[in-house]
Amino acid sequence: MRVLPAIDLKDGQCVRLQKGDYGTAHKVAEDAVQTARAFLDAGAELIHMVDLDGAKDGSHANYNVVRRVIEETGAAVELGGGIRTMPDVEAVLALGVTRVIIGSAAVRSPQLVADAVERYGDRIAVGIDARGGTVRTEGWLVDSGTDYIAFARQMDGYGVKTIIFTDIDKDGMLEGPNFDQLAALRQAVTCGIVASGGVSTLEDIRRLRALGIDEAIAGKAVYSGALNLAAAIREAK
Repeated sequence: MRVLPAIDLKDGQCVRLQKGDYGTAHKVAEDAVQTARAFLDAGAELIHMVDLDGAKDGSHANYNVVRRVIEETGAAVELGGGIRTMPDVEAVLALGVTRVIIGSAAVRSPQLVADAVERYGDRIAVGIDARGGTVRTEGWLVDSGTDYIAFARQMDGYGVKTIIFTDIDKDGMLEGPNFDQLAALRQAVTCGIVASGGVSTLEDIRRLRALGIDEAIAGKAVYSGALNLAAAIREAK
């Protein structure tokens, strides 16, 4: 299993949210490039980045920051947020991003996922953000009414190699992931699963590994000091 440290971008700054609420955004680091360097020094192999502005309004305001992180640190990066069309996918790949995360658009336009997977294979991941078992879209603001398991099976059927699952109620709360939903997801699909939301202790890492989860995203816990990234990376192997 791998641990992916997170950098969430809003107005060009590194921030964190609680439960996806934009009103809770607070700055957690001075510079994304310096933050990425620290993550690489701790042993990170892939950095999870989210364009929060893009997720909310489809803008690409943070793309220059993403490009700087990749060019100045050499980091492998996955990026999600506001990727809604094939030209968006191509623009993100042109930044040097290793893996593109399609979120809301996968719900509205599943054919986009099918086409992107056909063209780019395992460089395409799908983000499933759920609250109460149903998938949320538009920066977690809209309830699609779609069951997360049914949607995951649909994406798995399209040949998606990676699903990033977030329980919104766990995100930024340092309360541990939703192990029950992750276990159900692991039983339902054959593709790789990335756990996001609430990962905050080495015990969380051990339990996720035991469930057969492939990767885990750590955000607030790393910034707050609750989770030592280097230790978490070692524990996951």
